[in-house]
Amino acid sequence: MSMIEVRYFAAARAAAGGTAREAIALPPRTEALTREQLAALLVSLHPDAPEGEPSLTQVLEQSSVLVDGVVLRDDDAPAVRAGTRVDVLPPFAGG
Repeated sequence: MSMIEVRYFAAARAAAGGTAREAIALPPRTEALTREQLAALLVSLHPDAPEGEPSLTQVLEQSSVLVDGVVLRDDDAPAVRAGTRVDVLPPFAGG
């Protein structure tokens, strides 16, 4: 089974029901995912936001997604492959 590691930070963690990190299996016969496909997979795992929190869909729309430390953009070729680490970083406030 092909797995990726996903780490959620700040609002993304809250939207994912408090999940900080999880191992996720790539869909069968999938070599790599685009950002859009990754977002759909993550939302399918966390479809309902906890009360008072934005949905994961809303958070992902505003977040940076890093694959092994490199920003994954909407128009990038599929880059999320088995064994990669994905970080979901929503905008941070404060200073």
